[in-house]
Amino acid sequence: MFKRSDIIEKGYIDEVISQETDIKYEIERMRKEKNAVILAHYYQTPDIQDIADFVGDSLDLSRRAASIDADIILFAGVHFMAETAKILSPDTKVLIPDLNAGCSLSDTCMPEDFKKFVQDNPGRTVITYINSSAEIKALSDIICTSANANKIVEYLPEDEKLIFAPDRNLGNFISNRIKRDMLIWPGACHVHEKFSLESIMEIKNNERDASIIVHPECEMPVRKVADFIGSTGNLLEYIKIDNALKYIVATEHGIIHQMKKARPEKIFIPAPAKDSTNGCSECNFMKLITMEKIYLTLKYEEPELRMDKELMEKAEKPIRRMLDISAHLGI
Repeated sequence: MFKRSDIIEKGYIDEVISQETDIKYEIERMRKEKNAVILAHYYQTPDIQDIADFVGDSLDLSRRAASIDADIILFAGVHFMAETAKILSPDTKVLIPDLNAGCSLSDTCMPEDFKKFVQDNPGRTVITYINSSAEIKALSDIICTSANANKIVEYLPEDEKLIFAPDRNLGNFISNRIKRDMLIWPGACHVHEKFSLESIMEIKNNERDASIIVHPECEMPVRKVADFIGSTGNLLEYIKIDNALKYIVATEHGIIHQMKKARPEKIFIPAPAKDSTNGCSECNFMKLITMEKIYLTLKYEEPELRMDKELMEKAEKPIRRMLDISAHLGI
C-alpha cells in the first residue's frame, strides 16, 4: 500500500500492477462507479485519448472543466491544465496521474520575476497564455489560449497598453498581425522551438503536394513557410475542410491521432525536430501520463491536486474574463 509521503516524493503512485489486470476495463468500471470524468489533451498518447470522456485543446478543456458535473475530474494532461480545472470546478476532486507533469513554457515564467516585470511596467493590461501557473494567472487581467489570443487582443481598445506572457513566439505572432503597444515576456515551449526548418523544407521538396500546418508557438522561420497557422484545435478543424491530401504537421505529434481519425484518407507527416531520437518534437511532460498511472490514480484517488483557496479565487477572475469574452465574440 502506498503512503502519501511517497506520492509527494515521487509525484505518482508507484505500485506493481498484476499482469492479469485488464487496465482498460478497470478504468471504465471505476469511472462509472466513482462518477469520474477523464479529460485528455490532444498531446496524450492514442490509448489515453481513446479512453477519455473528452479530448481537446486548452480552450476546449477549460470550457469543459467549467461546466462539468462529476465527483472526480481526472486530468490526463500537464499540471497547469489540472490547476485550471480545479480553479473552475473548486468543489470537484481533481486528480492528476503524475504531479511531475509540468510545462517547459510555464517554467520560463517564475512568479517573483513576473511580478517585478508587471510592477516595472505599470498601466498595462496583462494578457497571459493559459500555459502558465496559477500564480502567474493570479497576476494577470485576462487569460488567453492560442485559439483565441488574436481575438482577445483585437477586442481590447486600440490605445490600451499590453503585456503578453509567457510565450514570445505566440506573442510575436499576435504582434505581427495586430499592431498594439505590447511588451512580450521572453518565454518559450521546448516542443515548438525544436522544429527544424531545414528538415521541414527537405520533406516539402520531396512531398511538393504537402501543405505545411504550424502552431503559432513555433519560431518565426517555421511560421513563415506555413500554409496555415493555428492552435491545436484549429489545425484539426483545418484538415477536415481543406482540400489537400497530405500535411507536414508542426506541433506535438499526439494530435495526428485525431487527424487520422477525422480524415483517414489523408497523410500526416510529423515535422522533424532538432536533436530528436524519434524524429518528432515530443512533450516529455505529457508523456509522463500513462494508462497504468491513470488506473492507479482512479483506484486510490491520488495524487489529488490541492490548491490554496485565495490563489484559486485570484486566478479564476482572468480565466472567467477569457471565457466571457470568448462567449461574447462567439469563439
